[in-house]
Amino acid sequence: MAEVIRMPRMSDTMEEGNIIGWLKAEGETVEAGETLAEVETDKATMELDSYFDGVLLHIAVKEGPVPIDGIIAVIGKAGEDWQAAVKAADGGAASNDSTPAEPTAEPAPAMASPETATVAPSADENRMKASPLARNMAKEANVDLAKLAGSGDSGRIVKRDIEAAIAQQGTAPAPSAAPAPTPATASPATPAAPKKEAPVVMPFAYGGGSGDNFEDVPLSQMRKVIARRLGESKFSAPHFYLTIEMNMAKAIALRTRINEIAPTKISFNDLVIKAAAAALRLHPAINSSWMGDFIRINKDINIGVAVAVAEGLLVPVVRYADIKTLSQINAEVKALAGKAKERKLQPDEMTGNTFTISNLGMFGIEEFTAIINPPDACILAVGGIIEKPIVKNGAIEVGNMMKVTLSSDHRVVDGASAAQFLLTFKEIMEDPIRLMV
Repeated sequence: MAEVIRMPRMSDTMEEGNIIGWLKAEGETVEAGETLAEVETDKATMELDSYFDGVLLHIAVKEGPVPIDGIIAVIGKAGEDWQAAVKAADGGAASNDSTPAEPTAEPAPAMASPETATVAPSADENRMKASPLARNMAKEANVDLAKLAGSGDSGRIVKRDIEAAIAQQGTAPAPSAAPAPTPATASPATPAAPKKEAPVVMPFAYGGGSGDNFEDVPLSQMRKVIARRLGESKFSAPHFYLTIEMNMAKAIALRTRINEIAPTKISFNDLVIKAAAAALRLHPAINSSWMGDFIRINKDINIGVAVAVAEGLLVPVVRYADIKTLSQINAEVKALAGKAKERKLQPDEMTGNTFTISNLGMFGIEEFTAIINPPDACILAVGGIIEKPIVKNGAIEVGNMMKVTLSSDHRVVDGASAAQFLLTFKEIMEDPIRLMV
């Protein structure tokens, strides 16, 4: 009998997947390992590969959200009765499997009408020319789709084509300037810059009293999960917060010295990760998780590093951070952050965290509190290094001070335990040579 394809669970927090485009059409031959569709999860846009050889007999949902295990397609032999296969699957329990392709293709947009509203304007030929993921990647990397030959079906441009083009460019996405002014000699192109101000949105400054001067933005899968998980964390875990300030003079000096010889430039965030890992080793209660009817004290120290992306926040994980060098941490964080921003993180790169760090210091934030990232018991919010007057040995001098705030789950961590962890962290940051011992 034909094989029924269901929406797989692509991440530990995924409850539904949003189909954004099919790379195969009904009636096309499919081989095991070939990409069928692109699916947006709560954490990334991922490719859905086939596990079977055969013909794509039926696409149940062309676009839109599908719950985990919902039927999305049927693969079998040419001419095989896909409807019988759908009815046989789970006794016909799935809600999107009882009607032919034509009717099922219509409700999908209805389930996500805001999203289809944004997709509808693009012409069918554009959709066939490049997959949605490829278009997004091309836009970010300033790759001209018109100059590419697609390697997908019917010349369709897919992810691998964009990756090859980016590799050929040899550079990261170009600045936001349009391609036309590239020649430096074209001085007349400079006045074109003010034209960038053409989209001055003055008409929106006043709605004319109609009460409808707003824009509704549909929730992405990522934003839905952020809202659910952090809401659960904030309102189910009793948070308490402790803030401590430290003098970063020795950390600044050590970083300068290390960067004279290190293969990569070490950041202050790398020092924070390493110092937090060292402190966690001495205070295992902070490296714990609330498991409902018991507390789990984690033996491994896996630190989640919050990374801001266009649609929200991703938390890739640096595993065994306490036994890695600063250079290793730096390289790993850079690689993971890059993959996060391109929505290419794999599920195993975003799971297993035992403690999380959120650093907003690079944005000039001096101090803030963060919501605990489940299943962790604590999260460390790191502010920027601020030059300010301090008193030292009875005299006023300029100090480079940094504040951190530890958010803790009071079901797992007591105030004294959290305070002792912060004191150890401060001692390490104020005398970071300890990290080398």
